Amino acid sequence: MDLALLRTFLTVHRAGSFTRAAALLGLSQPAVTGQIRTLERQLGRPLFLRQARGVTPTTIGDELAHRAAPHLDALIEIAGSGLTGESGTTGTLHLAGPPEFTSLRALPALTPLTTQGLALRASFFDNAEQTLESLAAGHHDLAIATARPHRGPLTATPLCDEEHVLIAAPRWAARLGHSVLRDGHLVLEQLPVVEVHESLPLVSRYWAAVFDSKPAAAGAVIVPDLRAVLECAAAGAGLAVLPRYLCQGALERGEVVALLDPPVPPLRTYFLVARTGTLALPPVAQAYEWLLRAAVDW
Repeated sequence: MDLALLRTFLTVHRAGSFTRAAALLGLSQPAVTGQIRTLERQLGRPLFLRQARGVTPTTIGDELAHRAAPHLDALIEIAGSGLTGESGTTGTLHLAGPPEFTSLRALPALTPLTTQGLALRASFFDNAEQTLESLAAGHHDLAIATARPHRGPLTATPLCDEEHVLIAAPRWAARLGHSVLRDGHLVLEQLPVVEVHESLPLVSRYWAAVFDSKPAAAGAVIVPDLRAVLECAAAGAGLAVLPRYLCQGALERGEVVALLDPPVPPLRTYFLVARTGTLALPPVAQAYEWLLRAAVDW
């Protein structure tokens, strides 16, 4: 079996599209389609179901990808290393994830690997679905997402849980007094809200978990960066719901205060995701393990 055909097959399997696979391989779409048809004729079985938007692997296609991917990826890694036999991590790792978590947690944790020859490239996505689609398409080696992938050639491991905290500037907390404990679901009617989106995703999730209700107010400040949300809240713009890791320093310095201390704080799970088979590649495998070890302290 031609290894070039297998490489094209795996790229299509991971990308979910002949068009995206062609772009990744530097080939024309007809060339990719022709190679897949050739492989299907050799095997005597269809490997993909053609759909309006991309392709879906058949059972035979999934089985072939599962069996071939680790070996083909290992051969590509050997060819790329030039059989030097040198130890350590070399190459470039492309990482995708949420901007704040990736900036404050993942990248600092991976930085020591750069002294061993690993180059890091990061891309930020606010949406978990976009993150996973980009990873599946082959644009990145690893991804950190707030949702577990339910389909496609992806392998996910829970990385850590993120605790969410309801915060505001001290003057707002003093104004509320004990009313927040008695009538917590009414807080939004008294305080303006700082959020990352008009739909108030963090506040809505907090309200559902703690108060079993929906927030009743619109955002006073909407800014698509949690670090900016923290700065605005500390300046007195209103209440906000933030990950504890991001606002812990401001809490300790008294720049903001926690308005509530619920018995079971709302949590959000981060997942470390890779394409199936790529964990056989040394740079990906080492970064994967490095992040899992670092996350024990997160």
